[in-house]
Amino acid sequence: MEFQDKLLTCLDCGVDFVFTSGEQEFFRDKQFKNAPKRCKACKMKRVSVLNGTPPSAPNFPRTETRAVCSQCKKETTVPFRPTQGRPVFCRECFQDRRGEAASA
Repeated sequence: MEFQDKLLTCLDCGVDFVFTSGEQEFFRDKQFKNAPKRCKACKMKRVSVLNGTPPSAPNFPRTETRAVCSQCKKETTVPFRPTQGRPVFCRECFQDRRGEAASA
């Protein structure tokens, strides 16, 4: 079956958009029954409103915790809450350790 591009009208903004033959093949392969009802811009807006966050934002709040590097004793911040008994490294020491592990 060969698909042809279709011109559809967005349900939200009323702008015409193209439902390409490639997209139609994708929908068929995924066994989607209905054609899209919204243009890509309106779909992104709708997803962000329904999720309550922008599509590119992570689903968890990022925390910065102040800590002291276990190797050089410099004060630093890390993007996680350190676990008791485990070493914490500043960026430089972490990169040094990563480089040593890769070369070994």
